[in-house]
Amino acid sequence: MGRETYDRRMRAFSRRAILAYASVAMTLFLGGILAVGHAAELRGREEGTSTARAHPVGAIDYLRTIDTSAVAELTKPRSFWGKLLEWVAGPGKRAGFTRPYGLTEDSEGRLIVADPGQRVVHILDFERRAYAMISGARGKEFLSPVGVAVDASDGIYVTDSARGEVYVFNRKGKFQRTLGEHLGGRMLQRPTGLAIDSKANRLYLTDTLRHQVLVLRLDGQLIQVIGRRGTGPLEFNFPTAIALVDGKLYVVDAMNFRIQVLSTEGTHIRSFGRIGQESGTLFRPKGIGVDSDGNVYVVDALFETVQVFNPEGDPVYYFGSTGTGPSQFVLPSGIYVNARDQILVADSYNRRLQVFRYRRVRP
Repeated sequence: MGRETYDRRMRAFSRRAILAYASVAMTLFLGGILAVGHAAELRGREEGTSTARAHPVGAIDYLRTIDTSAVAELTKPRSFWGKLLEWVAGPGKRAGFTRPYGLTEDSEGRLIVADPGQRVVHILDFERRAYAMISGARGKEFLSPVGVAVDASDGIYVTDSARGEVYVFNRKGKFQRTLGEHLGGRMLQRPTGLAIDSKANRLYLTDTLRHQVLVLRLDGQLIQVIGRRGTGPLEFNFPTAIALVDGKLYVVDAMNFRIQVLSTEGTHIRSFGRIGQESGTLFRPKGIGVDSDGNVYVVDALFETVQVFNPEGDPVYYFGSTGTGPSQFVLPSGIYVNARDQILVADSYNRRLQVFRYRRVRP
């Protein structure tokens, strides 16, 4: 990266009152493909002092962008009466993203996206060219939907961080129940991330203000409370996103600037990450996902990149930069890695999703 480009990025971050940004582009664009290699300490690389050698371990292919225009293609044209009602009553909620955040995919490949900016959950079915929107329950509409997950029947679970509730809908988006009333007086304060183990009939939920991970049955009955506030193993400081992959829980311990990896029974396996300005450090971690090789993807909204760690927690590469083009982000948030190793990133303030694919590269 040239010095002029680096200085321009630093000035852009300063304008948004961000404390530091020291990332250097390690990503090579070849025919739309971002080849990514071993992560070196970025400041040393920039100054020409790093001795780390690039070692290709994988590639991230940029596939496409899903924005409001792509969502609009899934919606039917409004009828005359629909247009008349809008003219009389004013426009309602429109298909399209305002501030996409949490996201997942169901067994049919439908994308389910929480949008706290518009206070809805979008359901996008590109195969059948269909679209649906969930606004909450009657008389209890969403205030801030942020996390989404699905069970084995494609039931949809949504955390509303402002209401302190977990909503449950069937696969068609029909409201079924909320889970908060089953917690025996232990009311949720700020539920955010959630992950579901349908075989074990368990839901894992981060409560950011309680600094804990709650384990519930899918009917809402409390099974276990994991953690307390602190900096040690099984202690959290404003945990947010959570992912469940191959019997391991990956928890974004946001204000400890790290990831904690737990067993599904709540024992500590490892932690990795620290605050800093170099590759492999975290400043504002958001979403988390894991690919088929066990690589861990962490969105950092400050650096506006996706950092990637190997299964042991060592940094291996990152991708993304600040901007509005392909493979660029502005305050990204959620991430989801599906069974096909497609990586979906909620590019929140660009009002879109970006889709990538992890591809192995053999030595």
